Amino acid sequence: MQLDNATIKRLKGIGHELKPIVMIGNKGITPTITEEIDRALTDHELIKVKLPAGTKEERDIIGAELAKAANASLVHSIGRMALLLRKNPNANPKLSNLARHAQ
Repeated sequence: MQLDNATIKRLKGIGHELKPIVMIGNKGITPTITEEIDRALTDHELIKVKLPAGTKEERDIIGAELAKAANASLVHSIGRMALLLRKNPNANPKLSNLARHAQ
């Protein structure tokens, strides 16, 4: 999904307040991590993921791989945090970060 600059700015603002839901360890991307990210995106639509330590290039690759594996968009990646988005038309408004922060 292609995001325009205004949307990215709004999503980054929402993401700033979020705590990481999934933390990736030294084992990297495992099937369990992928399942948890899929579940979290289904419930919350916009999630923050804590990436393992490494160079910026390694973290960028991991963020892109996570987005691809979860069929999501990588909104932003800074430091060890990545912000992923996958819209769910049937999202629970009480769980969805997008619905809770709608203007």
